[in-house]
Amino acid sequence: MRILVNSAWHEVRAGELAAALGELGYGERTVSTAVNGEFVAAGARAETPLNEGDRVEVLAPMQGG
Repeated sequence: MRILVNSAWHEVRAGELAAALGELGYGERTVSTAVNGEFVAAGARAETPLNEGDRVEVLAPMQGG
């Protein structure tokens, strides 16, 4: 299916967020996620379904000040 990840279209096979993050190379990295503008906690990613055309935001923590 096609999903929009950080403003770029990607094809993924996964039907849920955790597996899609693995496919996209985020794997075990510490990131924050949102699907269609709604925050998704790390513990809920495996149960969060994805649908064709969903917007996924992946944000990595920044260091510095």
